Amino acid sequence: MGLNIKNPLVVFDLETTGIDVVKDRIVEIAVLKVFPNGNRESKVRRINPEMPIPPEATAVHGITDDDVKDAPTFKEIAKSLANYIEGCDFAGFNSNKFDLPLLAEEFLRAGVDIDLKKRKFIDVQTIFHKMEKRTLAAAYKFYLDKDLVNAHSAEADTLATFEILCAQVERYPELKNDVDFLSEFSSFNRNVDFAGRIILDDKGVEVFNFGKHKGKAVVEVLKAEPSYYSWMMNGEFPLYTKKVLTNIYLKMKQK
Repeated sequence: MGLNIKNPLVVFDLETTGIDVVKDRIVEIAVLKVFPNGNRESKVRRINPEMPIPPEATAVHGITDDDVKDAPTFKEIAKSLANYIEGCDFAGFNSNKFDLPLLAEEFLRAGVDIDLKKRKFIDVQTIFHKMEKRTLAAAYKFYLDKDLVNAHSAEADTLATFEILCAQVERYPELKNDVDFLSEFSSFNRNVDFAGRIILDDKGVEVFNFGKHKGKAVVEVLKAEPSYYSWMMNGEFPLYTKKVLTNIYLKMKQK
């Protein structure tokens, strides 16, 4: 069964130097681009992270400093990658919590202001956890009755993720074969920023989703405690979170 899509669907996976969205960098990106007519394109690119790859990260994905020493930096490929994914929707495994926020950070660090918020995002892990609550390898075994070979290889993971997504749509009648529905279903929160530091509440109001002001409206906090804006802008928050916060702050000032 094919997936019912209106726009090209980019299924992607990142291998990185670690799991900190602010500090860590991409060392490999794999993209499986699926077109509405069913055609597919697969691309894999190693990236020089411009920082040492920790041994614990290499232990997971097998990529060493020597493997990426002659690879391009993200900044060098950012514009061509942005053009390649323009107009596409996205899918990944744990992508809404990690891969997407990190990708957005890399684009901002490279000075490429791509508006990913206009796209739909399907997190296959979220669908899986809501339905079965297991891991990628277990999901592959469960839905396809096959063992996942070369796990933590970005290319193998992207293909497995797409196969699982198709199998999920076929297995569960309550899952509509529609990117808009799947994107909404695979989101736990209505994130305003990719990292989920700011979300929309039930009334569509932007509220903080962390710290002492969790659940409070961002505008009300900034009015009552203006220094909170400066604290966040100077703190170790993702660049995209700071961008979203600044947009809210400027709109508040204009009123």
